[in-house]
Amino acid sequence: MLLDELTWPDLDDPGARPRTLLVPVGSTEQHGPHLPLGTDTFVAAAVAAALHDADPELVLAPAIPYGAAGEHEGFPGTVSIGTEALHTLLLEYGRSACRWAARLVLLNGHGGNVAALSSAVRLLRHEGRDAGWLPCAAAVPGVPADAHAGRYETSLLLHLGPGRVRADRAAAGETRPLAEVIDALRAGGTAAVSPNGVLGDPAGATAGEGRTLLAAIVGAATTAIAGWDPDPATGRLRVPR
Repeated sequence: MLLDELTWPDLDDPGARPRTLLVPVGSTEQHGPHLPLGTDTFVAAAVAAALHDADPELVLAPAIPYGAAGEHEGFPGTVSIGTEALHTLLLEYGRSACRWAARLVLLNGHGGNVAALSSAVRLLRHEGRDAGWLPCAAAVPGVPADAHAGRYETSLLLHLGPGRVRADRAAAGETRPLAEVIDALRAGGTAAVSPNGVLGDPAGATAGEGRTLLAAIVGAATTAIAGWDPDPATGRLRVPR
């Protein structure tokens, strides 16, 4: 059930189960000197593909590869459409897709997209459309949840596409907790606090760790979609305790 490979009659079966549409939402932004610009999109697409593999009745849409990434515009290659434009894109996407899809799940790979996702999904739900969103992240004991292009994301990419990782370029960036540098980051962007664009340290990343991380993310997403409990304030799907 890959949306771009289907025909409209494939989605017009009155006897079929109500359609749930999965949409990966990523970003095109710097991820240090060692990870590709499409890292967030690759991760979101991989999570969506794993959910689809587990339940082929889910409809998998092509990824949205642009997001709100203004904090990374100090580095070449970053393309940010900003929060307002992303909000509009997601809102109109949802309004259109929900004419035929019973549910819309937006799978987010970039933290900077959260404000747009929350505002768009909140409005879609207010309008009577059954939408929700999820972050492509999960806590795994022993794996530091560094903010950007550190061990967490490097492990994921070593699992998903090791040929995309420039291991010889991997180096630590700003390793202080995000709370200690957030004001400077907001004022001057990532480049103001980390010359190489990394917020964390990729040292210790492995493909095996990435496999474990992906399984944890997919497991949390599966549980959240099955429970279907969008937070009224943000539209984020809550994971049942």
